[in-house]
Amino acid sequence: MTSITTPTATSIPTSTATAGLSAQLSQVDFLRLMTEQLRQQDPTNPADSTQMVVQMAQMSSASGIAGMAKTLDQMAASLSQQTALLTQIEAAGRAASQTKGA
Repeated sequence: MTSITTPTATSIPTSTATAGLSAQLSQVDFLRLMTEQLRQQDPTNPADSTQMVVQMAQMSSASGIAGMAKTLDQMAASLSQQTALLTQIEAAGRAASQTKGA
């Protein structure tokens, strides 16, 4: 198996500022890194294409999971708002029925 040469940080333009080692790569950053790796590789000893396909599939899966998480967060917020509204409606209904019964 061949190894992939990792380009230096100064040779890769980035669109986002990274803060420390905990910063996450975006899909654009990932593609830039992969493109730079392809540019910098030795033509007589190219990188393993299977490994690159696996990396792209992992990035795609991570992106899909992040999208689902965002959607679930939005659904939870909407459900919370609806529950609060129903609680207010129920309280108003109880108050109205107590007023009529008095």
